Amino acid sequence: MLLSDEHAFGEAMKAHSDYLLRIAYLYVKDWQVAEDIVQDTFLTYYLKFEQFEERSSLKTYLVRIVINKCKDYLKSWKYRKLTLTNQFFGSKKETAHTIEKEERLDIAEAVLALPIHLREVIIHYYYEELSVLEVATLLAISDNTVKTRLRRARQLLKGQLSQDAWEVLSHE
Repeated sequence: MLLSDEHAFGEAMKAHSDYLLRIAYLYVKDWQVAEDIVQDTFLTYYLKFEQFEERSSLKTYLVRIVINKCKDYLKSWKYRKLTLTNQFFGSKKETAHTIEKEERLDIAEAVLALPIHLREVIIHYYYEELSVLEVATLLAISDNTVKTRLRRARQLLKGQLSQDAWEVLSHE
């Protein structure tokens, strides 16, 4: 890698690290694992930067790598073992101090409890504010598939959330 390439790599890390970390966290629900995935993403990019063909933006390319690494992690034995351990021993939840915080916490927990294929469209559409076409491009699926997944996710969320929490989500 040339000096100018290393500078571009450093700039890419500065520009996209926080965004990629949020995406990874929304998939894996663990900050430390998300940080590891983002570091691994940049390592992959550093080692294979010649393969980036610029058919899309660098941000989109890096997000695609993060999503793939998150999905690989979620399929891994390490994740399954951790999930089983947490179910066995239980995890403590802190209560929020206000009703609005509790509703937002309920929404976040409900979204994170969705199956990955529904969770990712909700996250990209509502939290990242991408259009249906942008989500379809990012996930390499059709726009009709995105719409169907959004509809199914909303149906599941409506059934899981209280009326007040559902109103908070539907008005954002």
